Amino acid sequence: MKTKLFILVVALQTLWLLGTVATQERVLRVGREIWLETQPVDPRDLLRGDYVRLNYRISDVPRAQFFAPPETGELAAGTTVFVALAPTGTNEFYHVSRASRERFAPEGGEVILRGLATANWRNQAGSVHVEYGIEQYFVAEGTGHPGGTLTVQAVVAGSGRANIKQVLVDGRPYAEAMKR
Repeated sequence: MKTKLFILVVALQTLWLLGTVATQERVLRVGREIWLETQPVDPRDLLRGDYVRLNYRISDVPRAQFFAPPETGELAAGTTVFVALAPTGTNEFYHVSRASRERFAPEGGEVILRGLATANWRNQAGSVHVEYGIEQYFVAEGTGHPGGTLTVQAVVAGSGRANIKQVLVDGRPYAEAMKR
């Protein structure tokens, strides 16, 4: 009886792990690719290793971009926010076109990202700081201080969940750029 229970527990853990991997891989394969401008912040964590903490231009959503209902006050930390991004006319980077606390359909070339409002001391006046779950990018040891312009290629699933596909430093993949 104990052997069967042990096998069942191991099988369930294995299925959970495989399901998590399959979900992540599916997003990378079929999600919509977008390019985001970013800058590095806090590049090291002694307990978890080297990583780059990314701060996106799309992270500070102006209150004026909120519709249905309009956002006039502070949003509580942890409030789900849906943000529509659209490519700019001058380059391939995406910017905030509108936002809401309610899910809404994208228009034209928009893609919808789901994030959480956070309390942030760096908040710009008249904006809501939103985290999308793509603010950390783990890197090889000793490469947490990139020099140059960082660009993120992200993939967005239909659910609004985003994953980082790659980070570029001055147009070159992160690992390659940090070898030099």
